Amino acid sequence: MSEIICTSPIDGSIYHARETFAAAKIDAAIAAARIAQKQWREVDVATRAKIVFEFKEAMLAMAPEVIPEIAWQMGRPVRYGGEFGPMVARVDFMSKYAGEFLAPIIPPDEIAGIERFIEREPLGIVFTIAPWNYPYLTAVNSIIPALIAGNAVILKHAAQTILVGDRFQAAFDKTGLPKNLFQTLTLSHDDTSRIIESNLVDLVCFTGSTSAGQVIERAGAGTFTNIGLELGGKDPAYVRADANLEHAIENLADGAFYNSGQCCCGIERIYVHESLYDKFVDGIQAIASSYILGNPLDEATTLGPMAQAKTADIVRAQISHAESSGARALVDVASFKADLGHGNYLAPQVLVNVDHSMSLMRDESFGPVVGIMKVSNDDEAIRLMNDSDYGLTAAIWTSDIDAAKRIGKQVETGTVYMNRCDYLDPALAWTGVKDTGRGATLSRIGYEMLTRPKSYHLRRL
Repeated sequence: MSEIICTSPIDGSIYHARETFAAAKIDAAIAAARIAQKQWREVDVATRAKIVFEFKEAMLAMAPEVIPEIAWQMGRPVRYGGEFGPMVARVDFMSKYAGEFLAPIIPPDEIAGIERFIEREPLGIVFTIAPWNYPYLTAVNSIIPALIAGNAVILKHAAQTILVGDRFQAAFDKTGLPKNLFQTLTLSHDDTSRIIESNLVDLVCFTGSTSAGQVIERAGAGTFTNIGLELGGKDPAYVRADANLEHAIENLADGAFYNSGQCCCGIERIYVHESLYDKFVDGIQAIASSYILGNPLDEATTLGPMAQAKTADIVRAQISHAESSGARALVDVASFKADLGHGNYLAPQVLVNVDHSMSLMRDESFGPVVGIMKVSNDDEAIRLMNDSDYGLTAAIWTSDIDAAKRIGKQVETGTVYMNRCDYLDPALAWTGVKDTGRGATLSRIGYEMLTRPKSYHLRRL
């Protein structure tokens, strides 16, 4: 066994510590989940969805305690509340349409004397490995539809937000969910790899870094375990000449700096048409300079600390490298008293005179920084947006929906937005391309990832 430690980004204190589970306890938990799932799969979808609704209500009741708890664990300011609005939307959508999405598929042409259909069967045990940046939302994406689809779920939450797993467990324990069907386990990285290598689960749903995703894939090699990966990103935005400039500035600033830039689909690079470039840069610089960096427990704080000092140092190094290569930082960091040049507190930054030779424009930052480049036309913007190893989302600001569709078809990404960013619609598949991963969550397609097709060809004599 080893120790899991959550060090608070607020003051560097140990907020929570606990020992990981012993191997025998882990194996027993998974075996119990396997037994519980065999019974759960026989429960009708409507009943499963009803129990999930009870989970939602139990979780909402915890909101007053959860909001400051998130701030202590990963630094999001309490003024923004928890993640409950989007969480409710995802739970409600996946519950409402579960019956339709999981219904048998009937072939369009009939054959006399033969009944044919395809059923969606649950996979068995879904192993959700959740990250700390949106600790509730990222976990909900797989946990809720997995249970509704008839699976058991094992949750391993990030050390930085280890108490979130406890909240999930407490909420499910207040529902009619059968015992052992959902379990939160305290696991080390080695424990996690062993579970996958030993073929103990049927699907791994992992959200995290690309390098960690590669570890997951290596652990599953040869086991034929299904693996879904949502990994790194370097999400771009393009502001066309016909964009609503004020709207673009306001929304892209939020997309770049909300949650201290620690968003899977946060905006990390912006390409602006030359006719709007100067005004856009002035506008986003003004917004970035207006943030209040400080203790996230203070209602006045609009930008909290980054969850981990080592991640903040990566962003600092990117900014420093870009400046040494000719980039210009526009925000006066000295005006942000909480930014001491080290530690978790990092001021927002906007850089110009950047190019794709710089790490800032190519490698994931995952912090409150954005680089802005001037472009002369759509083709140049498309080329630059595609010049990345990642592809989760891309945002296009324009008044021409046909142009957005045309550009979107050429951009290598999982989701295309027009006039918005940093958003997840549960009716659409959440997926990525290139080094951002594989598989999908949410929508009808999310249920397809959590089940296997089984065909029936029944001939009457």
